[in-house]
Amino acid sequence: MHELSVTQSVLEIALRHARQSNARRITDLYLVIGELASIVDDSVQFYWDMISKDTIAEGAQLHFKRLPAEMQCMICAERFHPGRENFACPACGSNGARIVAGEEFYMDSIGIDNDELPRQGGKE
Repeated sequence: MHELSVTQSVLEIALRHARQSNARRITDLYLVIGELASIVDDSVQFYWDMISKDTIAEGAQLHFKRLPAEMQCMICAERFHPGRENFACPACGSNGARIVAGEEFYMDSIGIDNDELPRQGGKE
């Protein structure tokens, strides 16, 4: 359920930046999510479709990029990608490691449309 509050924050940030750019519409959002972040893409998409309704972000395409987890051994400083169930250092076998990548969650970029709306009516 925390995806709802996360998605609300993403929408607020996107709308703020779009307003600063005088955007008519937000077309795309590029989100980066670390492998260890407890964010579910489908849930974010579900909430996005619901809360962006009737805003300039309605219909914007969400693009998800997943970053792999990376750890660093506290004993030998080896950097490695942990296995699903084994977090031991492949170089020295130690179980003491710190996460150096994989917990990220951020908006990388926003696609906007600044084109003027077509004018209605006759010639000016």
